[in-house]
Amino acid sequence: MVLCGATFGWVPFAVAQPLPEGHTGIAANYPGDVNIAADPAVIFADDFESYASAADLTERWDEAYHAANLRIATESGAFFAGAQAVELRVPATSTEVSNTLIKYVSPARDVLFLRFYAQYGAGFDVLGSSHNGAMLQANYCCPGVPADGSNKFLVSYEASRFEASVANPGQLNVYVYHPDQRDVWGDHFYPTGVVSPFTYLPGDFGTEFVARPDVIPELGRWYAYELMVQANTPGERDGRIAMWLDGQLIADFLNVRLRETTALKIDKFNIDLHVNAVTTAAAIKRYDNVVAATAYIGPLSLGDAVAPRAPANLSVR
Repeated sequence: MVLCGATFGWVPFAVAQPLPEGHTGIAANYPGDVNIAADPAVIFADDFESYASAADLTERWDEAYHAANLRIATESGAFFAGAQAVELRVPATSTEVSNTLIKYVSPARDVLFLRFYAQYGAGFDVLGSSHNGAMLQANYCCPGVPADGSNKFLVSYEASRFEASVANPGQLNVYVYHPDQRDVWGDHFYPTGVVSPFTYLPGDFGTEFVARPDVIPELGRWYAYELMVQANTPGERDGRIAMWLDGQLIADFLNVRLRETTALKIDKFNIDLHVNAVTTAAAIKRYDNVVAATAYIGPLSLGDAVAPRAPANLSVR
């Protein structure tokens, strides 16, 4: 059994139902995201317009670090809407650096959508381990500890680049800690259905799974990213993970098992830039217009608040 939803809620069905796309979500009712936080399905919204400096981020986020690598960006091209965005930076390094903004979810949720606008800096050049998007988590403690159905789960919408032949910032995927994971570290689910590590083993996403092309976003360009995580009913494989880019569904993973107890619910989300690889120049990731909700959000409505833009220019592999 999987879930399908209308604008303001989710109802169980016996088969997978089509997911919404485009400007059909919550944001369509709030041009420029103005007053979107007042929508009954929205649990958090931040357009980063209220901060005088990065030191103020904890006025709305529960944690923000590291201070030296965070700033409020105001220069032309460094924000999507309004006049400001938040910038996360990893300096040229050969050691692990992790920067993040964290928000706790209370009450915890079985289903959550997280939409965020993001831009990889034009000079982004990372080869190796990097978490550089947004995560939905349940009781997550630490990396390298496998999920067993009762301790935790985690889903991260990110770009991954493990081979130099792949263009920066890498192929979009979800990095998942789940009870069926193949290693002590999480698995990467790609839109094609390929799962890493051990890519010779096919992913088990059920007979209704639709393989879609891998996507590499363009450096220096703003996109609307949206992630949905629906935790499964314990004992069943009715969990679902979906990824949108500029309102287009680019991956829909069915038949997912994330937990074996209803005590595990989504209790935290974050936006981040983590690098555990050699970088020869600073890696920059900017975020704007973050919204978390219990229903599909969709891209920011153009209205009169944001100038129209061309359709996403995606590199499809």
